[in-house]
Amino acid sequence: MRQAEKTVCFVTKDGRVLSNADITITQKTHDFLFGCGAFDALNSTGDVRMQEWLELFNYGTLPFYWGTFERNEGEPATDRLMNAASFLSGRGVRLKGHPLCWHSVCADWLLKYDNATIFDKQIERIHRDVSAFRGVIDMWDVINEVVIMPVYDRYDNAITRICKDMGRVRLVKEVFSAAKDANPDATLLINDFDLSESYRILIDGCLNAGVPISAIGIQTHQHQGYMGEKKLKDILERFCVFGLPLHFTENTLLSGDIMPSGIKDLNDYKAKDWPSTTEGEIRQNGELCEMYSMLFEHPLVEAVTWWDFADGAWLNAPGGLIRRDNTPKPSYFALKDLIFDKWMTRTKIRTDEGGRALVKGYHGDYSAECGEDIMEFHL
Repeated sequence: MRQAEKTVCFVTKDGRVLSNADITITQKTHDFLFGCGAFDALNSTGDVRMQEWLELFNYGTLPFYWGTFERNEGEPATDRLMNAASFLSGRGVRLKGHPLCWHSVCADWLLKYDNATIFDKQIERIHRDVSAFRGVIDMWDVINEVVIMPVYDRYDNAITRICKDMGRVRLVKEVFSAAKDANPDATLLINDFDLSESYRILIDGCLNAGVPISAIGIQTHQHQGYMGEKKLKDILERFCVFGLPLHFTENTLLSGDIMPSGIKDLNDYKAKDWPSTTEGEIRQNGELCEMYSMLFEHPLVEAVTWWDFADGAWLNAPGGLIRRDNTPKPSYFALKDLIFDKWMTRTKIRTDEGGRALVKGYHGDYSAECGEDIMEFHL
């Protein structure tokens, strides 16, 4: 389960082979991406909340919603996002931009243009932003929620217009091509909340059309209750058929009252007061542990992103790992124990005459200590 075995030869910096030596092996980082929305980094990088965030996660999602990133045409918030991205990447956090193309939170000023111009500006936007952040953000949700995109009718928007005109697969192919041109080494995701056969058919059509999808994004906003082991296994089985990495990009489990099941669009539920409860926190803790354990064990899952870090963000929901007053919930400590205790390798080994020893552990960076000698390696 997400572990590797490697015969490692231990040699000090001055070239001395550590023969018949006792060595302490300590894992320092995970290759697996334990993530969360990192929007708080835009506002404050020194407060308690951000420090709690950094103690838990090695992966963050930053907001590039066109309507807020570029409220006025030609005035993108590049510097603001770059400051947040540099702060996080400087602390070892891998980053993803979300999203490059989406019909929601779209730039209203696009509506004055015809479809051909809208499309040109969408491609220009991708080239501009992916190029600007190359080397700092090298992972992108290229296009978001394409299944509903051409039939979305809650309000008029520029991206639904061009998707309806071009068709899903063609639009996906064009925006992925633009992102690939801007950063050939980037990890590029398609992302959706609609986990029905429609999404699987769309992915199949895109792959057959040559779209360079690096990973499949899967959203699980479970405001109406935890999906459970059976449904989660079904999702994994249906989307692993492509052999692509799976990223669980947006995951919500509540620690308060569950949203009524009759709500079709989660955005329709308006709650002024939606508190976390003791009973709900116990429930959230158990659900989180089960879900993360299942996902961490699956060989194709590479990343899991919690949404959001603190209560009261999207929909005012009690979906955070910390409360509104920044105090951690049981789920915060449970996830911390999984990442840094249960799934972290610490062991002692003894080398042979040639300084070699078999090391088994979870994928990540390691340090090896023998007296005052410290070496580093990767599994």
